[in-house]
Amino acid sequence: MTNKQRLVSAAVLVLGVAAVGGPAEAPADFVLTGGRIWTAEAARPWAEAVATRDGRIIYVGDAAGASRHRGPKTKLFPLGGRLVVPGFDDAHIHLMSGALSLERVDLIEDQTLAAVQARVRAFAAAHPGSPWVLGRGWLYGSFPGGLPTKAQLDAAVGDRPAYMECYDGHSGWANSNALALAGITKDSKDPAGGAIVRDPASGEPTGALKEAATALVESKIPLPGAEERYQLLLRALRLLNSQGITSVQDAGYTPARLDADLPLMERALREGRLTVRLTVSVQMSQGDVDAPIARAVALAKVHRGPLLRFGAVKGYVDGVIEAHTAAMLEPYSDGQGAGKPNWEPAVLDAAVTTADRAGLQVYLHAIGDRGVRMALDAHEAALRANGRTDRRGRIEHIETISPADYTRFQALGVIASMQPLHANPDQNNAEVWSRNIGPERAARGFSWRNIEKAGGRLVFGSDWPVVTSDVMRGLYCAVARKTKDGTPPGGWLPELAVSLDSALRHYTIDGAYASFEEAEKGSLAAGKRADLVVLSQDLFPPPPEAILKTRVLLTMVDGRVVHHDPAFPAP
Repeated sequence: MTNKQRLVSAAVLVLGVAAVGGPAEAPADFVLTGGRIWTAEAARPWAEAVATRDGRIIYVGDAAGASRHRGPKTKLFPLGGRLVVPGFDDAHIHLMSGALSLERVDLIEDQTLAAVQARVRAFAAAHPGSPWVLGRGWLYGSFPGGLPTKAQLDAAVGDRPAYMECYDGHSGWANSNALALAGITKDSKDPAGGAIVRDPASGEPTGALKEAATALVESKIPLPGAEERYQLLLRALRLLNSQGITSVQDAGYTPARLDADLPLMERALREGRLTVRLTVSVQMSQGDVDAPIARAVALAKVHRGPLLRFGAVKGYVDGVIEAHTAAMLEPYSDGQGAGKPNWEPAVLDAAVTTADRAGLQVYLHAIGDRGVRMALDAHEAALRANGRTDRRGRIEHIETISPADYTRFQALGVIASMQPLHANPDQNNAEVWSRNIGPERAARGFSWRNIEKAGGRLVFGSDWPVVTSDVMRGLYCAVARKTKDGTPPGGWLPELAVSLDSALRHYTIDGAYASFEEAEKGSLAAGKRADLVVLSQDLFPPPPEAILKTRVLLTMVDGRVVHHDPAFPAP
């Protein structure tokens, strides 16, 4: 071979290497090979290997191509047939509330009053020095009649105040000591937007509190100090990383909570300990619109980096079905009204239009079918007034919906932000949620597939600490519509389930789209941020029950290992 031929051959080799992923002269930091790579890229959904360098993906393709990126310092992860996916994006979470819940009793898995009381009693006994006994996660269906009473909590904790937040965050349960400390008596008036549940015969408060009335007790609970809350934040980040979560979209801080919690996030960012990407929204309400919008705009100018971002506001259009506070188009089936929205429609339209004009994204919590329609109407009003087409307005939860509204998501470019485990078909779903709205509306409950078929874009999240942030639990419920125990056989409304491929997209690339970051993350492609997850097994072969047995072995954020299960061999 002549020298000229050698030079031509070398040039062809260099061009070939560059075509499949990156320059040959810069070896990868990590190469993961020998498994199945689900990329979330429509044009090329599957690959054999991925390579990263300096926090970015430099190659996705076959194993032979990946080998060209190896150098003497490249760390190799042999996958052994395991599955790699993009980092999970929890598109609806309450990070600091979840962090605080780590030190409280968790009642989400307890299905009976006796089980709830036993867990609260044991927790109180294990924390004799705590001035309050605090917890969350109780289900309406665990209590006769659908709501708890102070006598039931007194039976578990009688020596100090105790308060348990409902799993959905919209109702509370206080014992007699907590009610007394909050000054709640027979003569107390309901606060605006809330209700003190009362005994119909005596008028005495029962211990159950709805919506804004929860603040009467919650405002009396001492907040842990800044250092303790910071350590809880770090603990929460480690938990999320262990579940493969690399990004979250934090669904609404009041200005007061933001004052307390933002410095903790900023500290974690400064110290290099913010291992989950945060997109944070500021809460607005009827009567408090301009200040939250101004705060969100100001924070968006300060925090617009890849790890901490602002740029959204959130409003609560209605409440929840279990407590009859979700706004319905027709009355509840058990005769308890139709729910009252938290906003007047014209005021909501104006608020969303103002926020949109300021360049902010708008999240709207809407659970009842009337609440969903009001939210869609508000997004449509903003679109007509401002003409900003790529606004990516969102509606959160959408537990019930009129069939007439399915197509409006695509038409308006509104994102349906839904949480698979909210549809967990347990006794709370059957005995309270479905009963309250009746069989005709319940048959459209959590209509993921119908919104998909109508062309709408879905994103998935957990709403942690409302339910667990465990993505495997969410994926399983999304594709099977069953509890973790496999009930009911065949699934609840299986025609509304989504495919595993769709569910994974809703937890990855669609989540990135929802935060305007799909060019940077959400799929595995050369040039994108190296956020990825190694799972203990391939999720795709049936049955879906295998999803529940799958563990997260490795999580990377920006090419940095933030979680590594000892069961996965180190390079």
